[in-house]
Amino acid sequence: MKFGILLGTVGLLLATQAFAAPPKAKLLDFSNEVLIDHAAAIAVLDEGIPARLWKVYPASKWAFVSQVEGGITRGDVCVVTARVIMVPLTATLKAVLLRPQQIATAFDAQPNASGDQCKALARNKLVEATQAVVSSLVKD
Repeated sequence: MKFGILLGTVGLLLATQAFAAPPKAKLLDFSNEVLIDHAAAIAVLDEGIPARLWKVYPASKWAFVSQVEGGITRGDVCVVTARVIMVPLTATLKAVLLRPQQIATAFDAQPNASGDQCKALARNKLVEATQAVVSSLVKD
C-alpha cells in the first residue's frame, strides 16, 4: 500500500514538472512603437514559444529577437513586416551574437486601414513569424 502511494506521489511530481512554465528566456524586441508596444511584442513571443522548444534549445544558450516595422502610407495602405530571429548567446556574457539560427519574416499590406487595424495586422504578422520559427525548430 505504501509503495502505491509513493509511486503515485512520484508520478504527480513528474507530471507537474512536465507542465512547468518555460524558463526565463532572453526575449528582445526592436519594433516600431506605433505598431506594437514593447510589452505586447514580448508577450507574443512568450506565448508563441512552447516549453518543449526550451528543452531542445535551452534559454541559457539561445535568445529570440522580434522586430515589427511599417506603418500607414500616404495612400492609407497599412504595410507591415514582422521578423523573428533565434540567435545564440555567448557562453561567458550571455550576450546576443548576430549569427541567426532561424529567421522568419511575415509581411502584408491592407488598403484603407485605420490605425487600430494596422496595429492588429502588425500583431498578427508577429504571431505568424513566431509560429514559423517555432515550427521549423520543433515538430508536433
